[in-house]
Amino acid sequence: MSNPEGNGEGPEQTAFVELEKIVEAALQHLTEVTRRAEMAEDRNAEFETLIKRFAGDEGDAGQVLHRLAQLEEDNEDMRSRLEAGQVSVDKLIAKIRFVEEGQ
Repeated sequence: MSNPEGNGEGPEQTAFVELEKIVEAALQHLTEVTRRAEMAEDRNAEFETLIKRFAGDEGDAGQVLHRLAQLEEDNEDMRSRLEAGQVSVDKLIAKIRFVEEGQ
């Protein structure tokens, strides 16, 4: 069989090398996600301790932590909306500039 690339590798070997790269990238991503999850759990434990100390009641602390989680979720949603809005605004500005240049 001929190899059009001429590098001595067959299609199976090339596919295997690509698979290795993909698996390595996935493992690196998993390591990063694990690290971030552990940091978040540590931070959450610190928050819980502080809130219990200030609130004096575990029920209140749970409510505050729940509300904090909701606010963090809302904040992330708002950030993604702002980013999407910025992209839209940038596209509109580009269109306006294009129209202005055409006149």
